Amino acid sequence: MAPFAGYDMPINYPTGAVEEHLITRRAVGLFDIDHMGQLEISGPGADAFVARMVSAKVSDLAPPMARYSLLLDEPGGVIDDLFVYRFPNSWWIVVNASNRFTDLEWFRAHAPSDVTIVDRSDDTYMIAVQGPKAIELIDAVSDTPVSAIQRFCWGNIHIAGVPVLFGRTGYTGEDGGELFFPADRAIFLWEHLLERGLALGIETKPIGLAARDSLRFEAGMPLHGHEISREINPIEAGFKWACDFEKEFIGREALLAIIERGADRKLVGVEVFGGVPREGYEIAAPGGDVIGKCVAGMFCPSVKKYAANAFVRPEFAKSGTEVAVIIRGQPRNAVLVKRPLYVPAYRR
Repeated sequence: MAPFAGYDMPINYPTGAVEEHLITRRAVGLFDIDHMGQLEISGPGADAFVARMVSAKVSDLAPPMARYSLLLDEPGGVIDDLFVYRFPNSWWIVVNASNRFTDLEWFRAHAPSDVTIVDRSDDTYMIAVQGPKAIELIDAVSDTPVSAIQRFCWGNIHIAGVPVLFGRTGYTGEDGGELFFPADRAIFLWEHLLERGLALGIETKPIGLAARDSLRFEAGMPLHGHEISREINPIEAGFKWACDFEKEFIGREALLAIIERGADRKLVGVEVFGGVPREGYEIAAPGGDVIGKCVAGMFCPSVKKYAANAFVRPEFAKSGTEVAVIIRGQPRNAVLVKRPLYVPAYRR
């Protein structure tokens, strides 16, 4: 266990982080993600307000659609990355735990008088059910099959009498979904899913933060404070696709200026030979010049590689470029590789 954003979170269960990672890739992993926050935005001006606040296009969303987006400041830094759900009469915004209160205050500071923002985080619990057999499990325990729900959409279901908002989204690169339901039913639903998985012969295990990190890393998904942050803009991080420049949003003009002059650095993948790359380790060109720095690094169980995400100078950002990662003062051979290392299910 370790403290994280005010919660005591499991780094791993007795199964172990590597095996938890592999279980999620081959069957079903359950993730206790109640640390995530949920904001509901409503009112006559809500549609225009949400459209201005987030970077992605949302005017085309209709229930039951959802979309990934960024929340930016005026210089184009990433305050947070979000999932935006379109409800019939409101917007449901899922935010990261460490940014929950920052996001809430940012939304409130910019909200006009005809918009209401309610923090639903304390009353709402979240469990992620992820893996190639996740939909099979939820279909078996739900009163309504979720297999008909398209990816990046949602539906209202019941599991063992518990009302659940099921979003076909996730943070592992696998199929599955995220369950939103009343917090007082958390232990019951968690244990019910584990028990039903066992009874149905579907390998279903709890998964901790370490495997959650390696799963998202392989699938090329960002972690705030690493691949994105207030000091990192979407252009250099490769998230221009999450920005709709046909509409107005906070940070738009700053990003357009960055595009015009060119980013100072680019996010790349690095495969490392002969050592474990870690955050903060420097990247050097063959001549020894430092050209960048790792922002995350680890062993990747699915692809069986030691790899890092790093920001490097643009002229060195081409896949196949040979570099060195400085590990404990020693240069280790490495090569820039295409991200993601593991192709997410929704892209296959």
